[in-house]
Amino acid sequence: MTAIISLLFWLLVVPFCIGLIPANFISADKRSPGFMLFSGYFGMWALFEISAVPAVLWVEYNNFKVASAVFTALTLLGAAAGVWLLYRNGKAGRPGLLVGKWAECGRRQKENGVKRFFRGTGVEWLLFFGLLGFQLYKAVAFTSFDGDDAYYVVESLIAQEAGVMYRILPLTGGSTGLDVRHAMAVFPMWVAFVSVRAGVHATIVSHVVMPLVLIPLTYLLYYEIGRALFVGRVQDSERRADMGGSMRKAGGDVFRRENLPVFMIIMAMFQIFGNVSLYTNETFFLTRTWQGKAVVGALVIPALFWLFLQIYDKGVKKGRTDAGLWIVLVSINMTAGVCSSISVFLVCILIAVATFCLAVAERDWKILFKMGAACIPNVIYMAVYVFMAYSYLLK
Repeated sequence: MTAIISLLFWLLVVPFCIGLIPANFISADKRSPGFMLFSGYFGMWALFEISAVPAVLWVEYNNFKVASAVFTALTLLGAAAGVWLLYRNGKAGRPGLLVGKWAECGRRQKENGVKRFFRGTGVEWLLFFGLLGFQLYKAVAFTSFDGDDAYYVVESLIAQEAGVMYRILPLTGGSTGLDVRHAMAVFPMWVAFVSVRAGVHATIVSHVVMPLVLIPLTYLLYYEIGRALFVGRVQDSERRADMGGSMRKAGGDVFRRENLPVFMIIMAMFQIFGNVSLYTNETFFLTRTWQGKAVVGALVIPALFWLFLQIYDKGVKKGRTDAGLWIVLVSINMTAGVCSSISVFLVCILIAVATFCLAVAERDWKILFKMGAACIPNVIYMAVYVFMAYSYLLK
């Protein structure tokens, strides 16, 4: 029971509270509990990069214990700051920080929340949740073991048992110098941190807890992407013709609710039947969920597409974007470094291409400088990586 409470605290309560910080700086129509949860995860992983990477590079003994202490302090401070912002908004009569206009509009309706959510799309949602449950069951009951477990999972276990990061060879157990290739990709160390706080073996956390957390989190992100895709303005004649109630007004736009469950079902089917190769994103998503490179493909890159949808949505045209979205963008960039060193470069390329297209479409070149500023943590990360690799080659 203690382990379950600890896991719920560090994997649900703390990320959600941290997500209240960027939610305070975005418009109410873009807030949702889902946004706060996965933005809180990105913020938490960004804090872990700040805590763990310097400890890996410049602390020789007990560096995991040092990083864990710093990360614990930072996350608890971040969670406390999020709760304080929630309290401040509630005291000022602005409770929308927690639920946003979407739920506020729904509360005005006489129907209860469950009936309103499933009205007209209940079968589709039940089918999606059945597919999600099937994936979770397979991911846990038929967990996959591969050669990477001998490195990544063992690194997590070494950090849990010995209190050091990347200072012991996982294949032989002997001591070693700094592993430049993996040292700055500290996602296995975050898994070790969760293992220590919950008092659960790192292998169990990797193969059981991480799929139960990261797979639903990924679909929560897809849900937010679908919400952004299926909101648009329609003519008054179309709104009057909607006799079946398939559309719902939200902040001046119209949300086509019947499209969203179909989108989620399609995404779930892609994940289930995407194992056409050992190297597809779908294969990593379901069979190597606990590895950083799987998180990059399943969460980091889709989150960037979602973020561009949010930034493009009326913000650029009005000459402003929500500050909270830029906070999330910086957190996503830093999360890429936590998961995989090569993904930092890939994320920068993706942001550069998408930003150029956005600047051309909106005829607003100022966004190039904003996006460039958001990529500063990536530039610092790559500079440190190159410096460490160069120093290693000179030895």
